[in-house]
Amino acid sequence: AGAAVLVSGLRGPGAQAAAALVLAGTGRVVLHDRGAASTADRAHQFLLGESDVGRNRAEASQQALAELNPGVVVTAHTGELSEAFLASFQVVVLTEAPLEEQLRVGDFCHARGICFIVADAKGLAGQLFCDFGERFVVDDPAEGDPVCAAVQHISQGNPGVVTYTRTEDSHGHLFCNGDLVTFSGVEGMVELNGQEPVPVRVLDASRLEIGDTSSFSPYLRGGLVSPPLAPRLHAAFQALHAFCGEQGRLPRPRAPADAERVLELAQSLGVQQDPLDEDVVRAFASVSAGDLCPVAAIVGALAAQEVLKAITGKFLPLDQWLYFDALECLAVEGAAQLTEEDCAPRGSRYDGQIAVFGATFQEQLGCQKYLVVGAGAIGCELLKNFAMMGLAAGPGGDLTVTDMDTVALSNLHRQLLYRSADISKPKSVVAAAAVRRMNPDVRVTAHQNEVGPATEPLYGDNFFRRLDGVASALDTLEARAYLESRCHRCLTPLLDSGTEGPRGNVLAMVPPVTKPLGPAGTPEDGTFPLCTLRYFPTTIQHTLQWARDEFEGLFQLPAEHINRFMEDPAFLEQLPAKKALEVLEQVLGSLWERPQDWEDCVRWARRHWQSRYHDAIAQLLHTLPPEHVTGSFWPCGPVDRPGCLGTLPPQDTHLEYILAAARLFAQAHKVPPCSDRAAAQTILRSVVLPPFEPREGLQIPLTDEQEAQAPVGERRQELAGSEEVQVPLMEPIHFEKDNNIHMDFITAASNLRAENYGIPPADCKRIAGRIVPAIITTTAAVAGLACLEVYKLVWGCQDISYYRNSNLCLSDCLLLRIQPLPPPTYRVGPSSLGQGSWGTPGSLGVSQLPAAATVGRCQGDPEVRRQPCRRGSPGRGAREAGLGATAGRACRQPARNRLLPAAAPLAPSRYHRPAHPGFGPNRDVLEHPWG
Repeated sequence: AGAAVLVSGLRGPGAQAAAALVLAGTGRVVLHDRGAASTADRAHQFLLGESDVGRNRAEASQQALAELNPGVVVTAHTGELSEAFLASFQVVVLTEAPLEEQLRVGDFCHARGICFIVADAKGLAGQLFCDFGERFVVDDPAEGDPVCAAVQHISQGNPGVVTYTRTEDSHGHLFCNGDLVTFSGVEGMVELNGQEPVPVRVLDASRLEIGDTSSFSPYLRGGLVSPPLAPRLHAAFQALHAFCGEQGRLPRPRAPADAERVLELAQSLGVQQDPLDEDVVRAFASVSAGDLCPVAAIVGALAAQEVLKAITGKFLPLDQWLYFDALECLAVEGAAQLTEEDCAPRGSRYDGQIAVFGATFQEQLGCQKYLVVGAGAIGCELLKNFAMMGLAAGPGGDLTVTDMDTVALSNLHRQLLYRSADISKPKSVVAAAAVRRMNPDVRVTAHQNEVGPATEPLYGDNFFRRLDGVASALDTLEARAYLESRCHRCLTPLLDSGTEGPRGNVLAMVPPVTKPLGPAGTPEDGTFPLCTLRYFPTTIQHTLQWARDEFEGLFQLPAEHINRFMEDPAFLEQLPAKKALEVLEQVLGSLWERPQDWEDCVRWARRHWQSRYHDAIAQLLHTLPPEHVTGSFWPCGPVDRPGCLGTLPPQDTHLEYILAAARLFAQAHKVPPCSDRAAAQTILRSVVLPPFEPREGLQIPLTDEQEAQAPVGERRQELAGSEEVQVPLMEPIHFEKDNNIHMDFITAASNLRAENYGIPPADCKRIAGRIVPAIITTTAAVAGLACLEVYKLVWGCQDISYYRNSNLCLSDCLLLRIQPLPPPTYRVGPSSLGQGSWGTPGSLGVSQLPAAATVGRCQGDPEVRRQPCRRGSPGRGAREAGLGATAGRACRQPARNRLLPAAAPLAPSRYHRPAHPGFGPNRDVLEHPWG
């Protein structure tokens, strides 16, 4: 919170980085820019209003950024970046700066131990560089994917087959068909060591074909296989800097002469040892004058995440360079035929986008009809991007956003469109108003409805069929599955986005081009045996799930059941006997325990603490004493048997539980709460509880079957007599991971349970799984990746090789963009083949060939994973690039990260070189030397 960060350059990437840092609570953010805002800036710089045109960009952005987080000091600087000025910062970020300025500031920061970051976006490409100095220490590294695989065996043959292994927690597969790989450390078949990169064919999750090895020596042991390391776009960016120095401008959009000159400069600079990919350099240069909001969002978000790593020492930073591009957009039918005249500036706010896709495309973008479902963290970023892009800003355009939720205080740190004055207002209404402020031409409509079975009269087939696309920003798998089914049924394209902390992904479903998304994968630790959760937890995940169930069982379900009972007591007749008894007990319990004031709520929370963390454990130990042996009911042996928590100690965890439980109990019963901790402690000291007396003959179910068969008692008649009692209606409380009180209860309840069972406590707010806070950097990057797919949809692209599914993990410096799977193939009858599943009803005897792989999604999935691609599929997407797994708790950033001048050789970085030339459908030129 006390860090000082300089962000120089307040165009698209700089604005995105600065906004993320302010929302994240960075202590002091200084904005620097010496240029004036232009009309064209407003298509990618979302902080600028119409009245800001002509003003200094830093000064114009300062007020808007300061409003995002009053706790962060935001100032503007319009002078030179002198050494005396730079010396006051812990982190310096340069965006879109000339190479000479990068070298000068980089040298100074390196000498002074100041963390230095370069971020740049040009057209469809982006560049990122980090130098955190020679003494930077990572206190909490994430376990990243290895950048190579260990060889187990290599056969002699034509082709030779390589068998390799990867770590258990790696994110998908390291190789795809057409990848070029290198070998090192191989014993026996030494001919492979140091050989030129060879293409591979993927056989399965652990085997590759690599060509003729029949004449090589027999394989003995060891070795590593990895993608080659060479920064393909590095030379293109260096040549672009040289072109700007020579011509005083960027290359004109789609001007062949300018693109050829950039290529000549790239060839003459000699910064790349491998042969240049001339098509890539030409494509990059031809649109480098363009400014796209999605690319700026991606580059700015990644830069901001690296700043946070520099400030906190959490997660491994980027090792040197990252190059990102989406040049596959240029090969889409329509984009490939554009001319210099098509992309010439029009004096419009969209000139930066016209420079890439042309004026006719911009008109098509304005006519789009889109539905955004969810106006939370991702939804805000999507809407911001749509406003900048001009989606639905023309005749016939329509942008509908729907969300049932209202703005809460906890939303403000990561949901860009909301301010403190918006608290308790409908999210969709506030978000739509923000979109209109950013771009008054956008035709946006706000709804406050759930998209589900209950609203099908409103969101029916006709509604979905008139849409050009749907963007999903939902936070539950059930809601996503329903939306996917509606889009599938109506053949409406769907872009599904999700995040879990630093991880995020985007899945494109384009009927009839791609495979339907289908059901999401079940998390590995998403469900646990009931008896394990209730009596025998062994991991923090068990106690966390127990705490979630506790929250629901205390503050949501009883209120829902009581309210329904009071409205219609006859509904009990529709329930099973055990469930009906449970509801009746809750009604009577509410009558007994209903608080009259805040003091009653604190006393209830104290009694509940005693019941859960002392009495229940004491009863368990009484029923199953240490000398009692029944198979293996104590999963981890006697040392892990639980212990009771004694009298309420003064530790923070215990008091946090009492206060959170009391506030939730008060909310459920509509009693005004009190935030005075001292007063609550005074009340607690006055609470006197009876001593615990164990119940004899109580049966502890040791299996789920026994749990299901546990007796329900004989109190139905006793409780049924209370049906006429008038219990006031309660307020059901639904768990929200962004609500601080909810998270305080879950964390305290989980850690107290862990204390009972000798399990190390954890910051449950950060555990991957169903409770993962969203991060503004992840949501911004994911929304940018989704909007790149929107461009292809607007072109009406029907070629699957241009679309990309994206997986992102900022903590591990990992980014994957891969081609979606095609629809499944069906065999109909004895010989004919048909393409299946998009609106084609199945028939008897139809069998699916083969089983389709899936791409995992983030919601509820502890890993972002990719399954094997089917053999023979063309144009596999770009490869991941991740930092290797680290040992220990501290890593030093290597000194070689120092920014080097153009003529100096650069240490190699990772990229993927597909087998086919050009940047067309079989060429994904995404380049991620991220590690």
